[in-house]
Amino acid sequence: MKRNPIEVFSDWADLDKDFGMEENHKLAVENMLSFAFKKETPFSFIDAGCGNGWVVRQVLQNPLCQKAIGIDGSQKMIHKAKKIDPNSSYLCADLMHWTPDTRVDIVHSMEVFYYVENPKKLIQNIFKSWLKEGSRLIIGLDYYLENKASHDWSDNCGIANMKLLSENDWIAFFKEAGFHSVENWRFNPKENWAGTLILTGLK
Repeated sequence: MKRNPIEVFSDWADLDKDFGMEENHKLAVENMLSFAFKKETPFSFIDAGCGNGWVVRQVLQNPLCQKAIGIDGSQKMIHKAKKIDPNSSYLCADLMHWTPDTRVDIVHSMEVFYYVENPKKLIQNIFKSWLKEGSRLIIGLDYYLENKASHDWSDNCGIANMKLLSENDWIAFFKEAGFHSVENWRFNPKENWAGTLILTGLK
């Protein structure tokens, strides 16, 4: 029987599978962050679906980072993030219904948006309520229609409600939310692997 993503990832936190997630996604995230930090100006940052906080910890090493917050729906992941890094900001919240107290310059997310109830609405909410004018959303996805090797993940991982959408669907979500200068690319494609789909846009 399939379970909701929060239950599965909470179990993964107990089993220390979150460290494998960091290892598997590290290169794609570095590619995303290097793109997002090209302006070389001071910035504030949110990692949406932060898991154990590894991206937040990496971003805080950037001397231009003024503030970085990690948000995740799994209380166990947030507990682990705070245990590893007790001095930083990690919050357990439903991404679909949460808004930050202060708008930020960069919202980043890796391998999260296809798990949420309504990805299109989440992107709209981030545009309206999370980001300053001129700021950036950047996301990475491995589970998408053109990446056929990922299609059985829902069954293999026992996770319900995963949204298998096309590259063009995701691009449309960004544009319909109001983002401009929307760009997308596939990072590190290989034989039988289409690569991590990265999408970004400016408010």
